Amino acid sequence: MVHETAIIGRNVVIGKNAEIQPFVIIGDDVIIGNNCVIRSHTVIYKNNIIGKNFKTGHSVVIRDNNKIGNNVSIGSGTKIEYNVIIFHNVKIHSNCFIPEYTRIYSNVWIGPGCVFTNAKYPRSKNVKELLHGPTIFRNVIISANVTILPGVSIKGDTLIGAGSVVVKNTDDSSVYVGNPAKKTKSIKELKEYG
Repeated sequence: MVHETAIIGRNVVIGKNAEIQPFVIIGDDVIIGNNCVIRSHTVIYKNNIIGKNFKTGHSVVIRDNNKIGNNVSIGSGTKIEYNVIIFHNVKIHSNCFIPEYTRIYSNVWIGPGCVFTNAKYPRSKNVKELLHGPTIFRNVIISANVTILPGVSIKGDTLIGAGSVVVKNTDDSSVYVGNPAKKTKSIKELKEYG
């Protein structure tokens, strides 16, 4: 069902069992898989490819030329910039910022209020040519209000504690907390993961 107030661009393909709520805008040349729920005031720019079981909260913005896998949920007020790749089974909570050239692999959970960055020196002369978003590998948990600096890789099975600022690449299967974030233990040492 596409609500009558939604604006749908040219060459848009929306899969079966879609729910497109009021005041949604979808740009040209967008493909969205089956069973999507796109909530009110969401804006999806042109040239996006999005898999099945996709869900947004209210007022999500997804810029151009992104690839988003199956079973992805993006919370209210979150902004996804352009040329981002998000794999399958990813949950991004509300009020997050995901910049250009970020890669998020499968089974990642991102808490509310997280900010990823991609410009080491934002006002530098060739900043647009030097953008380098973070890479988040499989099975990572990023707690609320985490900031990740440009080009940083969060290795698989890692947990980043709430409010941390991640300034350099992490190890696999580890827990990082603080500002700057430091490794405190192996993920296997958490009894909740045992």
